Amino acid sequence: MTDKNNEKHKIVIVGGGAAGLELATSLGKKLGKKGLAEVMLLDASPTHIWKPLLHEVAAGTLDESEQIEYLAQAHRNHFRFRLGKMEGLDRQKKEIYVSPTLSDSGEELIPRRTFSYDTLVMSVGSISNTFNIKGVAEHCLFLDTTAQAFKFQKQLVESYIKSHAGKAADKTLSIVIIGAGATGVELSAQLHEVTDLLAVYGLGESSDVKLTIIEAANQLLPALPGKLALATQQQLVKLGIDLKLGRRVIEVTKEGVHTHDGEMIPADLKVWSAGIKAPDWMQDLDGLEVNRINQLVVDETLKTSDDDIFALGDCAACPWPGHDSNVPPRAQAAHQQASTLSKSIVNKLQGGSPVKYVYLDYGSLVALGKYTTVGNLMGNLMGSVSIGGFIARVVYLSLYKMHQVAVHGYFRTAMLTLSNLFRRSAHATIKMH
Repeated sequence: MTDKNNEKHKIVIVGGGAAGLELATSLGKKLGKKGLAEVMLLDASPTHIWKPLLHEVAAGTLDESEQIEYLAQAHRNHFRFRLGKMEGLDRQKKEIYVSPTLSDSGEELIPRRTFSYDTLVMSVGSISNTFNIKGVAEHCLFLDTTAQAFKFQKQLVESYIKSHAGKAADKTLSIVIIGAGATGVELSAQLHEVTDLLAVYGLGESSDVKLTIIEAANQLLPALPGKLALATQQQLVKLGIDLKLGRRVIEVTKEGVHTHDGEMIPADLKVWSAGIKAPDWMQDLDGLEVNRINQLVVDETLKTSDDDIFALGDCAACPWPGHDSNVPPRAQAAHQQASTLSKSIVNKLQGGSPVKYVYLDYGSLVALGKYTTVGNLMGNLMGSVSIGGFIARVVYLSLYKMHQVAVHGYFRTAMLTLSNLFRRSAHATIKMH
């Protein structure tokens, strides 16, 4: 199936994460609504959840209303949504190839398709980097996608119930998280909160769950200053979370996790959050330049080595002037890049020049569930300022609100916020199915 019926400028965005969805929404309003271009968003999932919230999905504490239906979002904002996963690219023909969509039983729902483009934007995000460590792919759970987060949540509830019923009633449920970046640390605190809630609901005691974090580095949260990392470490220790720092994982088995110093840490559930890379299939994307972790190499306008192909978000290796590394894979970077690229594409269609992307580092924040939030704010006038507690939590939530405003607008975001406050007063705090 080839889509070549419309002669308007075709903008195809692959990947509906924070960057892709914000870009599609913006271009739909600016170009699609006026009939100046045809904007299409492609994603393998029918719904969107802001990726920094996936640890809440995994723990079962995220309100289902936080999910966005791509089809509804497309209808409201004048772009098209197509369900599917990109599998190939022909730059000469200016076409992308989309693999068949299958049901859970393996039945073909949508056949293989071909879509043509005039401007292509790659926004496929990132996946976990297992570093080819033996047993990780087979025995660990991942939190790269919404589907994986829901899978983890289901296994969490089933394992918890199993460990507190029947033959396993006296058994402690052991959960090991490998990687002490923001995802691993936030997930550990969220899971601790969940075990407390399950105990309140009458399902065992919170002490019946053992949480462990394994990290190869000697400190938590390498993106944060040492002082804040230490404050986070002290909070996790206070919660009873076992921290094994400076321990490199060499193998994962069904029974547990093996470290380089010969220890085997037993685990019923094993979660991998120790690094990211772009999807492997991007290594051979019709000659586009990639780096060692499969990210597309882009210039300061987010353009790849092809003048008609751009990349943004976690799948883009974007230069960061004045630093030895690229722009870090953070939600704030994705938000900024979507805003910049939207202006550039509008300018492109009007014969103007692209806009250079400049990364504004607003700092790093880590939310430890209901317990606390820590981080540092970056400012041109005051440098780096450490914050914690309520103020840090407000700033952390504001990052999500920025994403919601970009997707929904101010009024709808305000209404959704009020709606969620009322829903939480009438619904269970955690999902049990």
